[in-house]
Amino acid sequence: MELLTDRPGDEGLPGRERVAVMAALMTATVMVVFDGTVINIALPKMADALQVSPDVAIWFANGYLLAVAMLLATFAALASRIGFRPLFLSGLALFTLASAACALAPDAHALIALRVLQGAGGAAVVSIGPAILRFAFPSRLLGRILGLNALLIAASTAIAPIVGGALLDAWGWQWLFALNVVPGAMALAIALKAIPAGPAIVRKPFDIPGAVLSAVLVGALIMAADRVMKPGDGWYALAALLAGAGFVWRLRRAEQPLLPPAIFASPRFSFAALTSMAAFVGQSMTFVALPFLFQNVYGYGASETALLLMPWPVGIVLIAPHAGRWADRMSPAMISTVGLSVLLAGQISLACLPAQPQVWDIAARCLLCGIGFGCFQSPNNREMLSNVSREHSGYASGVLAIMRTFGQCLGAALAIVLSLGRMRGTPRRLAPSGETV
Repeated sequence: MELLTDRPGDEGLPGRERVAVMAALMTATVMVVFDGTVINIALPKMADALQVSPDVAIWFANGYLLAVAMLLATFAALASRIGFRPLFLSGLALFTLASAACALAPDAHALIALRVLQGAGGAAVVSIGPAILRFAFPSRLLGRILGLNALLIAASTAIAPIVGGALLDAWGWQWLFALNVVPGAMALAIALKAIPAGPAIVRKPFDIPGAVLSAVLVGALIMAADRVMKPGDGWYALAALLAGAGFVWRLRRAEQPLLPPAIFASPRFSFAALTSMAAFVGQSMTFVALPFLFQNVYGYGASETALLLMPWPVGIVLIAPHAGRWADRMSPAMISTVGLSVLLAGQISLACLPAQPQVWDIAARCLLCGIGFGCFQSPNNREMLSNVSREHSGYASGVLAIMRTFGQCLGAALAIVLSLGRMRGTPRRLAPSGETV
């Protein structure tokens, strides 16, 4: 197995040690991604069981996602002060314990608070995950391992609704959280032995004002995007603007800012980060808009819509590992560009769907989008991580996670805005028979 093979001059850990790191890290990452996805299908039943309105129940999901997004930059910077190992172990332990507590939550308010704690643990794990892979694996294998990581994330996203629906029907919503306890404990046991300390610890003060400003900035941006169509909520945008200005000022003036400006000195890193955000905006817009099309126009049900979307993550699973290997041998930028082109072609083909498409036609176009995104993601991530020094890989990992999270939130908000605008302008839809109603 190539991942186990050591070659003269390899940086990172020996072969067997880095595979143990991969096992612990990917188990934890899959848990965090799965938990952020599986909850959506359970919200209606959870609202009924806990006797709360949908407006309260949505915070079972939003509390987790906001905690993850707001703490990514803070944990990425904290890793350089305390080391990869303590941060990863603490985050994984908090996530696992909070999962068990969520399963035992007595009421909705306790569950929301515990979901925030669970999100904090998840943020610690995903903020430095790519950095740990960068530190453990030699550069010649970086694209390959990032491709495998993308495969597992896509597979988790694909199966989360199916597994979640089965657990929900069989045992209840509590098992969506209890499911994390055993793999979390196993990952923690492996991580205690395998996760490296990381680069040398920085013995300098932590930028607390910068951490607060970054959390407010990301949180306010996400809330502003989520409420862009609601009157009277403009103060979120104002808060984001003020926090953004303060954060930029802090980066330029602080002696030890939260994110060192040196990581943005490489144009290749900065361009790859912006491209990553743009790609996630595009993917998220399409993912949110397609259910409106499938259900409101074509007349499919919710479960049928989920199956129609399945080829997208399947496409990522099929191509991501190969794209990672190609990126180790060829230009990652070139492969990413090809992937984006295929993604764009797939999205254009979806926009050109006929009035009454066949199921196989919809699936083929979604599969094309997934292949394009899978071809883009791991080479682009490799480009980001390989264009910063190893000691700054923790910061780069945090930037990568922030671009992904914010891109997904912004894309979803834009899709909702465009969908609402279109529905207001064209209120008619087609019934499954093809009649206009």
